[in-house]
Amino acid sequence: MSNYVSELRNLVGHRPLILVGATTIIINDENKILLQKRKTTAYGRWGLPGGLMELGESIEDTARREVFEETGLKVGKLNLIDVFSGPGNFIKIANGDEFHSVTVAYYTKEVKGILNIDESESLGFNYFHISELPDNVVKSHRKMINKFLELHI
Repeated sequence: MSNYVSELRNLVGHRPLILVGATTIIINDENKILLQKRKTTAYGRWGLPGGLMELGESIEDTARREVFEETGLKVGKLNLIDVFSGPGNFIKIANGDEFHSVTVAYYTKEVKGILNIDESESLGFNYFHISELPDNVVKSHRKMINKFLELHI
């Protein structure tokens, strides 16, 4: 959890918040999508690298920081897929915290570095062909992937 969100939670407890974040679909040279086997929220499910905005960041900075923190990869040009918000983006996590998520989804093919797992957040990573995505993808991330596919296939 980000420092900003931790500070808010200390003030408001489990009450619903509006939180802004970013995810990034990373596509390799074989047109496969990088998915993260999650360790924190949605344990054991596959999702996209991403997370919450910190104070003073742009949403693009958030996307780049989260990708780097979770994967060790540096991304270049970010291409907007869509902004996901509304009633379908209300989340209540196991500890009782509630929030309405506003998530900006990007995709990129510009990636540098060596994939390195942050074991505090990830069980692992794998590239999947779009026709062979696992069944247990985080529901909200599956919507983002589907929107990307709708725009680019």
